[in-house]
Amino acid sequence: MTEPTRDEPAPGRHKRTPDEIARADANKEEDLGLIDRIRAGDFAAFETVVRKYEARIFNHCMKFLNNQEDAEDVLQESFLQVYRSLDSFRGESAFSTWLFKIATNGCLMKIRKKKKVDLVSIDKPIEFDGSSLQREIVDWSQNPSLQHGNDEMRRVLDRIIAELPEDKRVVLVLKDVEGFSNQEIGDMLGMSVAAVKSRLHRARLSMRDSLTCYFNGTLDMRTARDAAEERHRP
Repeated sequence: MTEPTRDEPAPGRHKRTPDEIARADANKEEDLGLIDRIRAGDFAAFETVVRKYEARIFNHCMKFLNNQEDAEDVLQESFLQVYRSLDSFRGESAFSTWLFKIATNGCLMKIRKKKKVDLVSIDKPIEFDGSSLQREIVDWSQNPSLQHGNDEMRRVLDRIIAELPEDKRVVLVLKDVEGFSNQEIGDMLGMSVAAVKSRLHRARLSMRDSLTCYFNGTLDMRTARDAAEERHRP
């Protein structure tokens, strides 16, 4: 299967229109303007940034933590870190990419502290055993029936995502939920684009298998996840 480049849409994802590109560019310029104001001591500009991104960051944290109090903690910690570390932001990537990196790392730290277990590092590359997977893995997030389905379907998807191993979940959420490019995800996590693609491929396989088990009614959610992991374990 030929992998899409950074400028090509993933399977099932539409290519951005000129209007969407223009809005993204305008948003980036707006963020840079707000950052300049914050650096100059304008606290109101910081409050504007918080209002602009707090809902997205909270929902992003909930995908990892599944706990409102924990998500609120990471939300607050993320914006505090942004405010304290703004001088370190060099503008080489979009501000939103930097912000999501901070929030993602905060979520993983919260999980490690809460569960007190060693999790697979998001920087550890995936090694293949010499076998190749030829099946096309469709971007499930762009399926209209999943995007606009009933409340039960949304709960099922949230639960499946929550039960993915951390190294797969972080890439899947950043790509298929938040819509970041492979390059942006690589920049956030310190991974190569090839490693991002490999991990995303495996995450989508696990998602597909769990959804298949759910729709067939053959396995409960935990068993479905375990079966998918066993089939696709390196």
